[in-house]
Amino acid sequence: MHDTKPVFPFTAIVGQDRMKKSLILNVVNRRIGGVLIRGEKGTAKSTAVRGLAAILPDIEVVEGCPFSCDPDNPDMLCPACAERLGNEGLLPRARRRIKVADLPVGATEDRVLGTLDLERAIKKGERRFEPGILASAHRGVLYVDEVNLLEDHIVDVLLDAAAMGVNTVEREGVSFCHGAEFTLIGTMNPEEGELRPQLLDRFGLCVEVAGSMDLAERMEVVARQAAFEEDPHAFMHRWQAEDRALCARILTARNLLPDISLSEDMLRLVAEIAIGMNVDGHRADIVMMKAAKALAALDGRSAVERRDVGEAAEMALPHRMRRKPFEKIGLDRTRMERLIEGAA
Repeated sequence: MHDTKPVFPFTAIVGQDRMKKSLILNVVNRRIGGVLIRGEKGTAKSTAVRGLAAILPDIEVVEGCPFSCDPDNPDMLCPACAERLGNEGLLPRARRRIKVADLPVGATEDRVLGTLDLERAIKKGERRFEPGILASAHRGVLYVDEVNLLEDHIVDVLLDAAAMGVNTVEREGVSFCHGAEFTLIGTMNPEEGELRPQLLDRFGLCVEVAGSMDLAERMEVVARQAAFEEDPHAFMHRWQAEDRALCARILTARNLLPDISLSEDMLRLVAEIAIGMNVDGHRADIVMMKAAKALAALDGRSAVERRDVGEAAEMALPHRMRRKPFEKIGLDRTRMERLIEGAA
């Protein structure tokens, strides 16, 4: 384990399979666009995010860089690292665990994006940048609890950065850019208010979570939590093999992903489902395709199958369906199954 602070193991979470799968898919392919997890309190949302981050492999960074620049990706270096590479021809390396950057509900735009020292820029011609939360999240996870309570313009800023993979701050003609590639994870309790449809659509996947109504499952949740609280390190050690196996599976899937093929039949199925389920725009189709490929990679296969498209649709479509005012987010599974069967 990477953390000295005890973290409840990801593989020890009881149930909530769709939530766990949506998180894993976004780690396999960060370009899926993140996930919005909707559900009542006490359903292991934040536990799952921190548990997954704790088992991910270390990454190599430029030593001392506040933006965690990748020394093997010269095109995405921050200005300081690019200058250093030009002057010295080599960048010092260090390894560290993947970070989970938390974004508090009351965060200002400057706190999120970072700030430029305009006085220094004007007087001395130097670009001095104070990194924000997006700098901490680069090449890691950005976790936004209660994302529905954030100011809309802050959510817009986050989603733009997530889509572009770059954070650009401009003030009075002075600008600064740094990499901002991260897995965006938002959690919310719908009882406390909804996100605007335009913002909902920007999250790649959306899953609903709820407390289990199965007696044995609920007993197991309590038993595992009690064991963790009694001796966290012993409990973590007990699940270490499962966590490591999942980490290896994720790494294998990442390596497989570029070679996953999507046949014309599967591409047609993606488009037919999007049309048949009456979704707006083309983002749903693109996310379905990316998620289906990640599912195939996770399963160790070289090509997308019908089941991958169906499972991807269940996570990519619920928040994109056209609905009447006050109608709940959800998916008409019967209609979707008919579309898949009809295409077959």
